[in-house]
Amino acid sequence: MDTVARHILWFLPMLWLGMVLAISFVEAPLKFRAPGITLPLGLGIGRVVFRALNIAETVLATLLVLAALIVSPAAASWVWLATAVALLAGQVLVVRPPLSRRTDRVLSGEDLPRSIAHYWYIGLEVAKAAALVGLAIAMAPTS
Repeated sequence: MDTVARHILWFLPMLWLGMVLAISFVEAPLKFRAPGITLPLGLGIGRVVFRALNIAETVLATLLVLAALIVSPAAASWVWLATAVALLAGQVLVVRPPLSRRTDRVLSGEDLPRSIAHYWYIGLEVAKAAALVGLAIAMAPTS
């Protein structure tokens, strides 16, 4: 069981990182450049995609914490994991609610400027990506 948990602690951060990079740094900005995509349509798509991403991230974070409880990795691994989980929690619990309210307003027809919460989300996403790289490196097999 320890060996499986150790592999999970090395593999899942890379999977999670790949999802974050693909959705947040590729799909999200590019969707608004696609022909025929209006702001309300892009926001509606983004809401669905980011809800699914955050659910998947929560599952991965839970699996990583469970695997870490089995393996009891070095303190550095716990720091990287705790950082990634805390950043995800901040995005989901603190930043997404105002973004959701803004999306609701735009979808109801209001013309609003870009929200500062978008920048907070992006900043947390960059920090989370760095934490996931750190965790993957800290847990990389040594042999």
